Amino acid sequence: MHDTNDESYKRAKKRLEDVKGFYTNLISYIIVNIFLFIINMIFTPGFWWFLFPLVFWGIGVVFHFLGVFVFEKRVFGKKWEDKKIQQYMEDEKK
Repeated sequence: MHDTNDESYKRAKKRLEDVKGFYTNLISYIIVNIFLFIINMIFTPGFWWFLFPLVFWGIGVVFHFLGVFVFEKRVFGKKWEDKKIQQYMEDEKK
């Protein structure tokens, strides 16, 4: 069906893993924070400590989203990879 050594297949598989990783992170974020909210409201409703993990983990989720869907081709895309590979190959020759 496909050659597993094919470069485009490897890139597509990596892209799939990146997207899958983001959605796993997002689902975990939602589920865990719902439970933290419930625990907070049951035991200490006067102090909303659940906001701390909600905000800080949320910042991480936003950066993960940006890395996977917005900047993936600009920062660590194929051109960047090719340039780095060429650089490392030239460094080996020295």
